[in-house]
Amino acid sequence: MRTTGSLIRHEAVVPLSAAGRRFDQALAEMFPDYSRSRLTAWIKAGAATLDGAPAAPRQLLKGGEQVRLEAELEAEVSSQPEAIALDIVHEDEHVLVLNKPVGLVVHPGAGNPAGTLLNALLHHDPKLAELPRGGIVHRLDKDTSGLMVVAKTLPAHTALVDMLSRHAVARQYEAIVLGALIAGGTVDAPIGRHHSDRLRQAVRDEDDGKHAVTHYRLRERFRVHSLIQCNLETGRTHQIRVHMAHIGHPLIGDPLYGGSLKLPKRATPELVLALRGFRRQALHAERLAFEHPVSGETMAFEAPRPDDMNALIGALRADLAANGQDE
Repeated sequence: MRTTGSLIRHEAVVPLSAAGRRFDQALAEMFPDYSRSRLTAWIKAGAATLDGAPAAPRQLLKGGEQVRLEAELEAEVSSQPEAIALDIVHEDEHVLVLNKPVGLVVHPGAGNPAGTLLNALLHHDPKLAELPRGGIVHRLDKDTSGLMVVAKTLPAHTALVDMLSRHAVARQYEAIVLGALIAGGTVDAPIGRHHSDRLRQAVRDEDDGKHAVTHYRLRERFRVHSLIQCNLETGRTHQIRVHMAHIGHPLIGDPLYGGSLKLPKRATPELVLALRGFRRQALHAERLAFEHPVSGETMAFEAPRPDDMNALIGALRADLAANGQDE
């Protein structure tokens, strides 16, 4: 393969084992760095040819044909670059891992047309505009901090999307929840859109929800709160927030699922101030691990707990020391 700017060129011979198969199916196997939908669009546009002639996606192959693919990687996103600081943990030719701060929206949308992570990424690397969603393959909520991986090339994007669909990306979170837990556990409950509130997700029955599994482990217990670790088997929207609220232990500060503020009896003034001032879900994506999409090397990253969660945990510890485990 040769890449000249945004132009990609491939030449290959259809293997004899592909005889009787459709052109689009064979092309997807021959060039797995690109998605099936992208390859089909290139076939229809005449950018992928058989023996020098245009072909239809469904054309059946004999095997031995000469395939030529010459296509322009056009911009996939129209958002504008913005000089927004990024906390980059790792970067190479194919992937970028960053620590997203609290308050940064990942994608532009209603109410957030600019000032997003996507705008920041396009400023950092303008060629990301050629990738679907600017290379972003998963997201964190606006007020969740922590690690995200971004693809920088089409091969990396295709591979990471596949890894995420196979749940082959390990994501570990830390959260502060209501309730003094005595042990961890697993929540296995389908999640789907709330029946009346479009901003919320909810636990639904199997016909209306998608399979969702969250494992949680107790790290530290306070009087009426707990610090927990969460590991995801699946990656549904708001999954940890919905699952913990579903079992009666919503995240502190969660505006959608947290319910009313609960203060321990005789709470120290510092804890009262900390709890009342914590106005976002206490959730941090602390660890991310995956196989590098090109080299196959195992990659693992950790992001330190943000200052606001550190301060809240400090206030919870001080309250426990002052009052004892008497709730």
